[in-house]
Amino acid sequence: MNMSHMDIIDRQSLVREPRVVIVGAGFGGLRAAHALRNAPVQITVIDRNNHHLFQPLLYQVATAGLSPADISAPIRAILREQKNTTVLMAEVTGIDTARRLVLAEEQATPERRTIPYDYLIIATGASHSYFGHDQWAPFAPGLKSIVDATNLRRKILLAFEAAEMESDPERQKELLTFVLVGAGPTGVEMAGSIAELAHKALAKDFRNIDPRAARIILVEASPRILAAFPENMAKKAHKALNHLGVEVRTHASVQEITEDGVIIAGEFLPTRTVIWTAGVTASPAGRWLHANVDRSGHVEVNADLSVPGYPEIFVIGDTARVMQDGKPLPGVAPVAMQEGIYVASVIARRVAGEEEPGPFQYRNKGNLATVGRSFGLADVGRVQLDGFIGWLLWLVVHIVYLIGFRNRAVVLFQWAWAYLTFQRGARLITFNIPSEVMRKELQKELV
Repeated sequence: MNMSHMDIIDRQSLVREPRVVIVGAGFGGLRAAHALRNAPVQITVIDRNNHHLFQPLLYQVATAGLSPADISAPIRAILREQKNTTVLMAEVTGIDTARRLVLAEEQATPERRTIPYDYLIIATGASHSYFGHDQWAPFAPGLKSIVDATNLRRKILLAFEAAEMESDPERQKELLTFVLVGAGPTGVEMAGSIAELAHKALAKDFRNIDPRAARIILVEASPRILAAFPENMAKKAHKALNHLGVEVRTHASVQEITEDGVIIAGEFLPTRTVIWTAGVTASPAGRWLHANVDRSGHVEVNADLSVPGYPEIFVIGDTARVMQDGKPLPGVAPVAMQEGIYVASVIARRVAGEEEPGPFQYRNKGNLATVGRSFGLADVGRVQLDGFIGWLLWLVVHIVYLIGFRNRAVVLFQWAWAYLTFQRGARLITFNIPSEVMRKELQKELV
């Protein structure tokens, strides 16, 4: 019996394992890949970076507490034991839903690629949102990547260097004023960390200025800080920030940000360092899919986290709008991780021909935040911890979730050293630009 070439192709396609493409190697994407490690599928993980980043600790890189390598790990190293998984470093530019192709450009070369899929998981995260004021972005950088963190670290440390060389007291005050816009966990944690950097770690390092005179101002348009926490805990955090020397301004909306300063509730505040810790906007996945999105670009998904009209496409993490108890789930790591595990179970059961699980249900394990070196908040179910005990729990949880033994050991040592000595081991001012450009940029900082 003769078999045509087309028959052979058709037969091969029938026995081929389903192709699962995961876009994004953040918390959700990696959890999905790991949960599918034993499933009869071919997994391709695509990310524009070669590393997984532990975003909750980015602020410590930005304030010289940790180095970038302490909170990141190569994606290939994380997944190297998974025989059914391939990693591609590429920038996704679109999705061809009709032909089931992911469109991407390689990072190392200008080559364009198409990656076919049978199931697609989009876990691309979010970026900064300036609520319609994108012109503020150059003057108020945010914190979402290693590049953001190292740029902010340079900006913060250069402010002290410029103030040391400045003879005008008013200019010194301007250079030593730091404004953070947005009092969620990132804003609160970073404000406390900058305060400790100025008031402790740098206190004796300069001759012409007193770093302890630095002003750290945390601005929030809402009535209180840390809206996700109970009000009594937010008040304790507010008090702890004040104790560190942070000025907290609530009911204060930002009206303008320029290179010379910021207008807060009608008051102009001269400063050269404004840090954006307020809003986020989802990745462009909604545009790729031509899906329904909310005002921030989050894709509206079904109860199983699939995209309406595309049961083979799932959106998770910061890119998805998932409603539960009448409210959208927050864009935090635990949500993304649980969603990644859930979507992996849906795909695995479909491939096995088994009944799919019920609708996704997020199990809230609580909220954590820290204010400085020894004051933390832990809102875990009916248990509320604050102060040193809350800080210890915050520390343990973050150490556990760091990927890789080396990362855990290094971070634990760095924290122990910083706690005992008040020192910051990563106070490096680095430039990745030519020396002549660097010289001109430094002159701008001093003008």
